[in-house]
Amino acid sequence: MSRSFNQQLDQHGAWRSNFAHRLQWLSRWLTENELLDQAVAERLRGLESQIRTSKVMVAFVAEFSRGKSELINAIFFAGYGRRIMPASAGRTTMCPTELGYDATLAPKLRLLPIETRLEPHSLAYWRDQPARWTEIAIDVGDAERLAQAMAKVAEVRWVSQDEARALGFWNEETPDDNPVQDAEGRVEIPRWRHAVLNMPHPLLEQGLVILDTPGLNAIGAEPELTVSLIPQAHAVVFILGAETGVTRSDLSIWREHLVTENEGSDTRFVVLNKIDTLWDTLSTHAQIEQQIEQQRQVAAKHLDVPLAQVLPVSAQKGLQAKVHRDARLLEASRLPALEALLGQGVLGKRETMLRLAVDAGMAALRTEAERILKVRQRDLAEQALELQGLRGKNVSVIRHMRARIDQEQNEFEGSNARILALRSVQGKLLREVYAVLGRTALKADMVRLSAALKRPGVKFNVRKVYGETFDSLRNNLREVQATTAEIQSMLHATFRQLNAEQGFTLQAPAEPDLSGFEQELSQIERSHIHYLGVGNMLKLAQADFCDKLVRALASRLRLVNEAAMTEVERWSKGASAQIDAQLKERRRNFSKRIEAIERIQNAAGSLDERLLELATQESALAGLQQRLSEFTALIAQQGKPSATAASAGELRAAA
Repeated sequence: MSRSFNQQLDQHGAWRSNFAHRLQWLSRWLTENELLDQAVAERLRGLESQIRTSKVMVAFVAEFSRGKSELINAIFFAGYGRRIMPASAGRTTMCPTELGYDATLAPKLRLLPIETRLEPHSLAYWRDQPARWTEIAIDVGDAERLAQAMAKVAEVRWVSQDEARALGFWNEETPDDNPVQDAEGRVEIPRWRHAVLNMPHPLLEQGLVILDTPGLNAIGAEPELTVSLIPQAHAVVFILGAETGVTRSDLSIWREHLVTENEGSDTRFVVLNKIDTLWDTLSTHAQIEQQIEQQRQVAAKHLDVPLAQVLPVSAQKGLQAKVHRDARLLEASRLPALEALLGQGVLGKRETMLRLAVDAGMAALRTEAERILKVRQRDLAEQALELQGLRGKNVSVIRHMRARIDQEQNEFEGSNARILALRSVQGKLLREVYAVLGRTALKADMVRLSAALKRPGVKFNVRKVYGETFDSLRNNLREVQATTAEIQSMLHATFRQLNAEQGFTLQAPAEPDLSGFEQELSQIERSHIHYLGVGNMLKLAQADFCDKLVRALASRLRLVNEAAMTEVERWSKGASAQIDAQLKERRRNFSKRIEAIERIQNAAGSLDERLLELATQESALAGLQQRLSEFTALIAQQGKPSATAASAGELRAAA
């Protein structure tokens, strides 16, 4: 029997938690054995943060009254024995609603007033302005009060036509899309712009984020929702009515907001909800099944998705079955099949990404730590060879050797000019990188795009300016790539000289590959391009719409640039950490050599005793190297969620 989405997410969360604990243990072990230099520590922190903070976002999208909120209730909140998300007849979700969990915050519902639309800021900006949100404390143990709190996302206001126009809910040029006025000429609009629920639900605690959306073709729908939030989702569940199939409005939402050119559909799931409306006592079971199958095939054809990703479901009956523990009704609702597909599609893809990150991280970490061990092994061998040369030598020879070590040390400390020069040039080039990818440069590109969008008249050249904007952004990444190549060439040359002159074992880390960020830019470009078509010409004539469009785009592009800068910074730190580690080891080596000579001079320990100590230390280093290899291999193996999780106790036992 296939496991439900809840069960698979539970296993995924347990694996992530276990793995993070194992990384913490490895960090302590490396620290205890003085193998945790800056590069290794940085890689460990990055890997641990990625595993711990990894979120899985599932967006639920539909036209009004398709049962979207009911489906969320059925899959995620049936354990409460009642509905948590408002799911009555008609439009219930009036604003985008995120459900997740942040342990640093108290359980609460945060609501952003619709009036914030009057100010020229993106949602990303408002997230950092807690004073502008209305907060409602929640009690997760009280289902009734929790449902009452969530009912707030359905709240509306009645405003004048002028206020509706200012907030983006009224447009004279598209009268058919305008909401109906009441007897006093007022218009119904959402009370809230965005809602965020922070709730310690078992699934949310494990990194699940649910995005419940209002109808995307609704008047006043924010570009940020479709440009930023939905594209970031690891999966989108698109809900249709089984009785109606794919309507014109459904098809419009799908084509305009959910499918982009050259983008795969493997994380786009289509749900034919309300199959219970086809359960007709006058039809045979075979006839009902034939109807459902026909609707599946038609939907798959119209939406151009594999038939396997179109699932018939009754969310209402599935919720009812779970609440009343009715196994036969649950099977008839077909909800378990959807849960299993979600688990395989969403979590499978996420786990693969994390597993690849774990494998790469462990391999790089082992390489860095082994380099430190090899330097120590070489230094010990040199010390042993040096001391063996003292056998049978008199006091003056020993004194001469001490003087020679002092001279070598002074020469070493005085020869660091090349390292300082390298760091100076490296810092200068990195500042150039930050200037190219920083917020100021991006803002300039966005200002040019905004000016083009707001230019009066028919915007025949908008696509051209839009394409030029993304060409400029891609060129910025290529410029940064050229700069990193220049730094890499300098690192190779300097490292070769230092290795030859100082006996170091420096090896330049692999140059960061920024092509993935270029691809991400192209994906964003494709997901955004439909806004510039003829169908949106009237909307593009509105300055307010253009501003929202550009702000939403800018917030998403900023994340790409910041991720690219982080990658470059991590690479640069890796190179510097190597130098720091080998400088530290060399200075430690000088101290050990001087200590050994002084002990022999003072007869505090015999030559043979010191050589025995060195041999013991060499043996210990060999043992450390073997355990490092074993531990990293074990952790990488356990990085596979399908494997049995090893506990930190097993690792300690191995140590």
